[in-house]
Amino acid sequence: MEVSMGRDSDSSPYNLDAHQLRSLRSIDRDMDAFRSRVPSWTQFAEAPGESHAAMLEEKHTIDRSELKIGHKFASGTYSRLYRGEYQRKEVAIKVVKQPDDDLQMSTRLERQFIQEVSLLSRLHHRNIVEFVGAMRCPPAFIVIMEYLPGGSLRAFLNKNQGKGLSLKQVLDLAVDIAEGMNYLHSQGVLHLDLKSYNLVLSEDLHVKITDFGVARLQSECESMTPDSGTFRWMAPEMIRNKCFSTKTDVYGFGIVLWELFTGHMPYEEMSAIQAAFAVAHKHTRPAIPDSCPRPLKQLMEECWAENPEKRPHFWQIVQRLDELQDCVRRNVSLRSWQFDCEKRNTIKQLIRQLKRKSKLLCAQF
Repeated sequence: MEVSMGRDSDSSPYNLDAHQLRSLRSIDRDMDAFRSRVPSWTQFAEAPGESHAAMLEEKHTIDRSELKIGHKFASGTYSRLYRGEYQRKEVAIKVVKQPDDDLQMSTRLERQFIQEVSLLSRLHHRNIVEFVGAMRCPPAFIVIMEYLPGGSLRAFLNKNQGKGLSLKQVLDLAVDIAEGMNYLHSQGVLHLDLKSYNLVLSEDLHVKITDFGVARLQSECESMTPDSGTFRWMAPEMIRNKCFSTKTDVYGFGIVLWELFTGHMPYEEMSAIQAAFAVAHKHTRPAIPDSCPRPLKQLMEECWAENPEKRPHFWQIVQRLDELQDCVRRNVSLRSWQFDCEKRNTIKQLIRQLKRKSKLLCAQF
């Protein structure tokens, strides 16, 4: 039997079992009861001024008559992801349900929903998942995004763990992630939960960044405490002090880069809490295999440096990965490329030293 959150259509491929049907009918009843009182999520968004809220209202509110929900393909403690259809387009539907017995968590989930929609609705980049619409209908919140058939990067790595990825594949995927993150930071947005589960793949294996529930604007860094990210990917300063910046995301990228090369989950032998303690207080990092090319190993180590200031910016990461990609395309040895880089850096250092000495000599005369 088909479940439609609007008009029925015999041609729809979205079918549910009895348990899912009851659950979604319950959500549908909540939506019906609430719709007459609250037209959309935008009344709850922290938008500056009525005109801006009205613009979001018209542009992003779901037309329930065109939304159809199909099978669940992922779930968390408080959320589920369904494959569905909206305005005849295949979409992913994220349904977040507030718990009845935990007011603090309920408030936190509402805040995350507002934050995610507020940020995602203004981001437009080939490596960021496309936002379609949203609705607030307690106890459920609904966010609609484009559907990517390749699933999460973590699932893809699990599937390929036996044979691993080629260096070209590693670099192609890493560039997609770095370019998406570079765009986010250029827009003043921090993701704060960058991990392989929050990276999804298109059919042609391009990566898009998703899940902006704990994301923050860079301008909020001084005034807000972040909701927690995920310990295995979390930077030490965030574990210790809840302190975050653009370099927090760079740390997460370093862990993801390690995942791409090894195929493994970080700190598989530890629980999440043990991993967090080891990272924050023992300076533990994932072991990089000897087979990892030196330039890639260096980049990983720089990304997860203990001091955030020593981590590169994403524009620098993109630049370095582009150079590595070019070497692979031209079949140039990464070892010789690394040697050339070191030579260039040595020459640059010598030139800087000569310039400083020249200035000192000029000052003496």
